[in-house]
Amino acid sequence: MQLKSQTICCPHCGHHQKVELDASGGDQEFYNDCWVCCNPIHMRMHINDQRHMIELYVDGDDEQLY
Repeated sequence: MQLKSQTICCPHCGHHQKVELDASGGDQEFYNDCWVCCNPIHMRMHINDQRHMIELYVDGDDEQLY
């Protein structure tokens, strides 16, 4: 299991919080609730094998991506 700790900023209230990322499962999409405002935080994790890094995309559940 490849766990990595990352600090993110809530897209709703701006509160900083740590999340644990498990890179052993490959690319993932998941939701965590903010500890302060309780709104859902949408996260997409991509494993970039060429650069040996984790790319994490964070947005609010109500945002639309184009």
